Amino acid sequence: MAISDLPVLSALRTKMQWHQARQRVLSENVANSDTPNFRPRDLVEPKFDASGARAGSTGTLVMAVTSTGHIAPSGGAAQSFDVNSRTGFETRPAGNAVSLEEEMMKVSANQMDYAAVTSLYSKSLHLLKTAIGKG
Repeated sequence: MAISDLPVLSALRTKMQWHQARQRVLSENVANSDTPNFRPRDLVEPKFDASGARAGSTGTLVMAVTSTGHIAPSGGAAQSFDVNSRTGFETRPAGNAVSLEEEMMKVSANQMDYAAVTSLYSKSLHLLKTAIGKG
């Protein structure tokens, strides 16, 4: 069994990937704060069961291009996180619903959570190395 196959490390890695994807979505919201009729988006946080596996997941769905007119997925990989398209409660006359204050608070919280998860991941690796006598 490889170290990367441990459920705890897999859950932490999934959480880090979610924070990276969320940062990209939040930065798109900030970048489009003056775009007419733009609605802010956010990602739904992944849930994990007691073993560290994603709760309710039976696998990831891969996007497939079934016609030449379809747009290929960016990055070549399928996005495995659900998009929360809940709009803000405040909409400007141009139809834009992005609140810069709210988005910047989310960005800051996301950054702190990512730092906490990466710290847990590195400390877990260090603990495993110490346990096998390599640390």
